[in-house]
Amino acid sequence: MNRRTFSIIALAAAAFGATRVAAADGPFEITRTTAQWRALLNDTQYNVMREEGTERSGSSPLDKNYAAGIYHCRGCDQALYSSEHKFDSRTGWPSFFDVLPNAIQTKADDTFFSSRTECHCDRCGSHLGHIFDDGPAPTGLRHCLNGVSLVFRAA
Repeated sequence: MNRRTFSIIALAAAAFGATRVAAADGPFEITRTTAQWRALLNDTQYNVMREEGTERSGSSPLDKNYAAGIYHCRGCDQALYSSEHKFDSRTGWPSFFDVLPNAIQTKADDTFFSSRTECHCDRCGSHLGHIFDDGPAPTGLRHCLNGVSLVFRAA
């Protein structure tokens, strides 16, 4: 495949990815209309949390936050991740090797020419990020999350 063809396909895939609507399995305890989500979230948060976008690597101050506390869903305030499970993945996104019980749902993400596992808040369906199998012990998982989807509450 030549560079031009690849560029056209990549741009088409990016355009598709930027307009998808979150489709985690429901029903969810917290539901809102599009207008309500738009009023609650800024444009970047809406793109990531409701359209399954991704924030720019290194843009979240939560990536380097190692204070004790709990990370909550920005969409519904559900507790999702403990700082005890956070680690520096050197990817530019907040990363955790484990999740709090009954906090997320997962689904397959086959966009961008790869197969990944997406994670969503179990309570409101907001897109959080992706889960990879290259994390540290004891789980071997890396929950690679968008900081804009999270709110940190210090212990």
